[in-house]
Amino acid sequence: MEFLLFTFVGVVHLLSLSSGKPIYKNDISRRTFQEIREEIASYGDVAKAIIDLAVYGKAQNRSYERLALLVDTVGPRPSGSRSLEKAIQIMYQNLREDGLENVHLEPVKIPHWERGEESAVMLEPRIHRMAILGLGSSIGTPPEGITAEVLVVTSFEELQRRAPEARGKIVVYNQPYVNYSTTVQYRVQGAVEAAKVGALASLIRSVASFSIYSPHTGIQEYQDGVPKIPTACITVEDAEMMSRMASRGNRIVIQLKMGAKNYPDADSFNTVAEIIGSKYPEQVVLVSGHLDSWDVGQGAMDDGGGAFISWEALSLIKDLGLTGQPGVSQQRGNHVCGRGPCLVLGGLMRAPCTASPASNPATWGPGPWEVRCASVLTGLRPKRTLRLVLWTAEEQGGVGAFQYYLLHQANISNYSLVMESDLGTFLPSGLQFTGSDKARAIVEEVMHLLQPVNVTRVFRAGEGTDINFWIQAGVPEN
Repeated sequence: MEFLLFTFVGVVHLLSLSSGKPIYKNDISRRTFQEIREEIASYGDVAKAIIDLAVYGKAQNRSYERLALLVDTVGPRPSGSRSLEKAIQIMYQNLREDGLENVHLEPVKIPHWERGEESAVMLEPRIHRMAILGLGSSIGTPPEGITAEVLVVTSFEELQRRAPEARGKIVVYNQPYVNYSTTVQYRVQGAVEAAKVGALASLIRSVASFSIYSPHTGIQEYQDGVPKIPTACITVEDAEMMSRMASRGNRIVIQLKMGAKNYPDADSFNTVAEIIGSKYPEQVVLVSGHLDSWDVGQGAMDDGGGAFISWEALSLIKDLGLTGQPGVSQQRGNHVCGRGPCLVLGGLMRAPCTASPASNPATWGPGPWEVRCASVLTGLRPKRTLRLVLWTAEEQGGVGAFQYYLLHQANISNYSLVMESDLGTFLPSGLQFTGSDKARAIVEEVMHLLQPVNVTRVFRAGEGTDINFWIQAGVPEN
């Protein structure tokens, strides 16, 4: 988890520090790109301080331990559940105790769906109890279930070609896995497309590149004017098996029972915390992850990891010396030995000190050229405000994030960058980015500062359910 943290916190902090003028505003034209590049390069020691603290310092493994405590204590956090609201209150208290600024909750309304008991049993050509997971917002079946013959298809196009065969049946999708963003459309739209041709229910092959007989869940969407039918995911193995049976001409019959229910919208909150900018406090660099999860796991990877490294981004910067009031960015002063001047960042020497380590060994660290000083502590505060948002109800289609966007879009020109971590917390290879070529060039320069951990690539097509509203609105604007 810590390696991903370098990329996330490094980019977040360095973009918020960089340039004495707004990076993404029109007056960037007053500065040459070379000037910007040189300024970014001057923050090499800041990047190293972040890496050292996260890997070797007191923050080592901290985000993992924080995450483990939450998921072990609260467990799954589905939208509308008491456990999600318990997690939000815990995180609100954690952020306050961490010393972050402007910690608050922003109320939103979110969907409340519960899956209930569910089962699927193949009755013909043989008895076989299948593993299934109902899809979010699906309706349930009648108490006696739905018993019907199966039509297996591999695509929406095949379903349209065989539409006359689908009426009164359970449609099983055995679509090949291409990639997540392409293949997930079967989970999202499968029930609607099956209902359009008269199907009674739909079962979707889990959207996964491999399987150990593990069904997948996620949100699905109904469409106005189209009948609502129950829908669930089955395993890759069962989808393939039924496809083989159908190709041999076997008649397949399934009994499907689902106790899913949709309840009225529930009260919830987006959780917000900040480090207020010293020079441009109205300008925001937003980092985020979502606190909600599905009900069949702890949500440690989706998206506990993303939420907690986003929190850790602010924690690390605070730990590097956020001791002054807003407005204190960096200070120059003499070292405790009186033989400065030296530039210090949160107690970390930013320039060589002329003093010998032997002059005052009680206050010196590992060497004369990179010295930790116990007696000198100054405030490391970014120029722009770093804002952490822990979204609610992302799994239901970015509900909390959309309401945040509606609430804050009037100030969209003040959002320099929006970031989300929701692709899993793995060993990173770089950063996905969507923006202008000018903005990309700046991000690429920032990423060079992460060379010590060999994470310097900038990929295209940065996106995320919770930040797509901002991307589509043109953030970053330049």
